[in-house]
Amino acid sequence: MKTWYYCNAGGEKTKVSEDSLQGLVETGVIQPQTFLWSEGLPDWAPARELLPQLFAASRSTPPPLPQLTMVTSSGRRSHEIDFEIFGDDMQLVEIELDPGETVIAEAGGMCYLEEEIVFESKMGDGSSANSGFFGALVNIGKRLVTGESLFMTHFTHKGSVGKRRVAFAAPYPGKIVPLQLSDLGGEVICEKGAFLCAAHGTELSIAFSQKIGAGFFGGEGFVLQRLRGDGLAFIHAGGTIVRRELRGEMLRVDTGCLVAMTSGIDYDIQRAGNLKSMLFGGEGLFLATLRGHGTVWLQSLPFSRMADRILASAPSAGGASVGEGSILGSASRLFERE
Repeated sequence: MKTWYYCNAGGEKTKVSEDSLQGLVETGVIQPQTFLWSEGLPDWAPARELLPQLFAASRSTPPPLPQLTMVTSSGRRSHEIDFEIFGDDMQLVEIELDPGETVIAEAGGMCYLEEEIVFESKMGDGSSANSGFFGALVNIGKRLVTGESLFMTHFTHKGSVGKRRVAFAAPYPGKIVPLQLSDLGGEVICEKGAFLCAAHGTELSIAFSQKIGAGFFGGEGFVLQRLRGDGLAFIHAGGTIVRRELRGEMLRVDTGCLVAMTSGIDYDIQRAGNLKSMLFGGEGLFLATLRGHGTVWLQSLPFSRMADRILASAPSAGGASVGEGSILGSASRLFERE
């Protein structure tokens, strides 16, 4: 029986029989690029050139899964997903998944999904699979504090080949913002309700406003959402989104216009000018102040402000009817039934 030698990545030479080559190929010990040599050959050569029939036969068995995750120094792992954002003011984000990849989202956020993508509701984000019963209870408590659903939906590509897509839609007019957490220090703090979806491995938790004034009057409340990980996460906010880089200076913004910030930003409030400006300036009693080194995202139209405008203009809620579209607009309402 013929004897073969193969050389691994470390340069070690191993002697094997010809009958054992097929098993070594199927288990991945011998790859197409692995160098082989046997008596009668002038030199070492890649296995795919010397024994192509072995690799043709092995295609009936599933290949090893591709590398789907990366590991940070903290030990967290996030799936590497691809995406594309569609639309202008009513956007959706389409996530492209390779086999075995997962994206997590808030319950009810999915717009459509392709075949071979399976979704499952779970308690928590799945970033701490070995946290145990006590850890699960803690995660449930955090979800209750933020006012979100107890369950998150996990969408996984269960097929063996090809890419599949799942899309998530924005809940109201605005923009979807992709956040590459590994480029942002691994952590972003955002307002409650801003989170849309993220790569599996992203940790969703809560962050408390450390200052009483900011909690009461800052427009974001005492409880914020914290996103941690090394992969992609997506948040949504109203109107136009502005990204600002702070390098030690202070930025004052209208309360409620803050969407998200990195961990190096100090968040507080201050009075909106003197007493006359506070009462008659129309900007409220307080402004939010952002100071430090990092990135902040601001929204031009908070959802609460948009809802107030809609209610103020709704005739059924006591708003004024302006009869748009025709000089007979108001007269036509005489024939409408209550």
